[in-house]
Amino acid sequence: MALVRGSLSAKLAVFYGALFALAVVLILIGVKAGIGNTAEGMIRNEMVASAKVFDRVTAMRYAQLGDAGTVLAGDFGFRSAAATGDAPTIVSALDSLRSRLRLDQAFFVGADGAVVGYRGRMSPRDADDLFAALDGGRTRGVLRIGDARFNAAAAAVKAPVTIGWVVFGNALDGREMARLARLSSIDLAPHIVPAATLDPAQRGGAVVERDIDGKRMLVQASPIASFVDGEPQVLLLRYSITDALAAYRPLLWLLIGCGAVGVVIAGIGSVVLARRITRPIIALDDAARRVARGDYTQVAVTTRDELGTLAASFNRMVDDIGERERQITHMALHDHLTGLANRVLLRDHLTMVIARPPSQRRQALFCLDLDQFKVVNDTLGHPTGDALLCEIAGRLSRFAPDGFVARLGGDEFAIVLDDAQRSLDRVAHELTRVVAEPCIVNGHRIVPGTSIGIAILGVDGEDAVTLAKNADLALYRAKHDGRGGYRFFEATMDAEARKRRQMELDLHDAIAEGQLSLMFQPLFNLSETRVCAFEALLRWNHPVRGQVSPVDFIPLAEDTGLIVPIGEWVIREACRAARRWPDDVRVAVNVSPVQFRNPGLAAVILQALSESGLAPQRLELEITESLFIDNPKSTLASLHSLRALGVRVALDDFGTGYSSLSYLRAFPFDKIKIDRSFILDLLDGDGDSATAIIKSITTLAEALGMETTAEGVENAGQLDILREQGCTHIQGYYFSRPVPESEIRRMLGMEGEGARRLAG
Repeated sequence: MALVRGSLSAKLAVFYGALFALAVVLILIGVKAGIGNTAEGMIRNEMVASAKVFDRVTAMRYAQLGDAGTVLAGDFGFRSAAATGDAPTIVSALDSLRSRLRLDQAFFVGADGAVVGYRGRMSPRDADDLFAALDGGRTRGVLRIGDARFNAAAAAVKAPVTIGWVVFGNALDGREMARLARLSSIDLAPHIVPAATLDPAQRGGAVVERDIDGKRMLVQASPIASFVDGEPQVLLLRYSITDALAAYRPLLWLLIGCGAVGVVIAGIGSVVLARRITRPIIALDDAARRVARGDYTQVAVTTRDELGTLAASFNRMVDDIGERERQITHMALHDHLTGLANRVLLRDHLTMVIARPPSQRRQALFCLDLDQFKVVNDTLGHPTGDALLCEIAGRLSRFAPDGFVARLGGDEFAIVLDDAQRSLDRVAHELTRVVAEPCIVNGHRIVPGTSIGIAILGVDGEDAVTLAKNADLALYRAKHDGRGGYRFFEATMDAEARKRRQMELDLHDAIAEGQLSLMFQPLFNLSETRVCAFEALLRWNHPVRGQVSPVDFIPLAEDTGLIVPIGEWVIREACRAARRWPDDVRVAVNVSPVQFRNPGLAAVILQALSESGLAPQRLELEITESLFIDNPKSTLASLHSLRALGVRVALDDFGTGYSSLSYLRAFPFDKIKIDRSFILDLLDGDGDSATAIIKSITTLAEALGMETTAEGVENAGQLDILREQGCTHIQGYYFSRPVPESEIRRMLGMEGEGARRLAG
């Protein structure tokens, strides 16, 4: 308990202390950033102003030097000395003026380039550059002679033509730079440097920031006039931001100290406040622990604040927990519609039964699934379906009052008979009879039916999961064998289920990896003695199993819904192949009931025709009679929409399913395909009846304007009877087995030989 109290108090104390510390840190960061930004802005403005002041001072200095040079150049005596080349007189005049004006340099450059009066050494190259600048009209700017730089101004000496130039200059040394720096209100460091030594950002004259010797420096370069061409110079001003901000460090340390003291005070206050808050919470925690142990003792309400309200709410919650626990437990373990046990409670019950000691009692799990329940929901509505489920639940409970009855979900139920004195076969028969008794539900008379799967405890499973799985497998087999029956679990069912599951996975891979292919079986027109169409037949070449029979994988594809993408692929491939055949040869494609009910079938057909360029009348869709069982109105509507596309529609396997003349009258099929079972009987003992049936079908088709195709023709005897009974087309091994697409053109080229064989 002390751990809980200390933990929550510590969390609150740390939270509020950290919150205050964060606020202090943010304030310090803001203050520091504000000081830095303000100081930097002031420095930038001052540097710009100082650069302008330096420019004005330099301009005034140039003007003074130029005026002095003009006065000397206009002096008659100096002009005479310059004209006669009197060097002593020239030097004397220059020295006198240099002394009076406090100049660093005062010299004369003759028209021949000779330099008189320069104090120091001037190289011939510097002399030539200077003469070229003077001769080019330059009169002021920064003059570089050797390593020295001067602010220089010149004046031409004319008599009356130019006979030379007087040049005055002041050295731009450290002393002069210091004098310029004193003109600024901040401690600037001016330098004269060649413009070529600067980066492009500095040459623009803007104030930029640079890291120099580990310090943040603001740098501004101002262009200045250069006396000699090709040597641009700039005035470079630098100021250290690092040094400027150093003056604010004591203030920042003071703020940090005040913030630290505030954090300590906030931490102490947080601890005190946290303890006051956690004390009643600890009491609620103790009460919650007691409730978890089943002790529903209430807590005392001592305050009227939020914590007191929380305690009162806790007491009301404790009062409701018992009832809610019972409700939740019932909901978790029972079906809300029927009130029966659900799958979870069934599993627990099976586990308990299996754990009992072996005895002479014969215990079994019956799994039931209502037959055609979906039809009830679809035709009579879900409320009627729910009412039927409740009726069945009541019947099962009355049938096994001492057993365990559960609803597994949907229309599935389960019964565990713990002590079955009767044989399990008899129980299954009676259970089927009880469920199948007619009943009136919501004003509708319904005759339900059921399929049953049976697994014996201790024989078909040693645990609840295995037993339930095996009962489901037996139920699946019972539904597969036919409605209204029952099956006991057999070991082979598990292997078949695994095989079926693996085949389903392999079928997914077959679609993705291109393992599917088409074969084409020709349909022969007896009256025209030619091949009029090819039926596309799906084949699966498994990489391990080899060729898989369509009888094995087509039903699986229909059960899993994979028949829809497979069927779409078949339609596209068939249309693509048929596009290469002669225009009078069609292609026939089987459409499964699952694929037919897919609302996107028409769009798939349109896309296949568009992509391949195949004429719609060259595509023939074959459907079976089973489509008319569940919803004939919807089936007829879909058939008419397909006919509107221009494709042909044939009725496949006629005579074996839900045969009715009504849908032949309701929809004008292009063709009726007589099932192969009638063809096989033509030469057997029932040949007369088979012949009569075929005659009836061909007569009916002719009256309705429909073609007839006999499937499975294998010999000449069958062919002769079919021709006599008016059959218009045949299909079967007698003419040709299915061939790959590559063989079709060869077959069409040789169809004359096949026609002679059929005619003979």
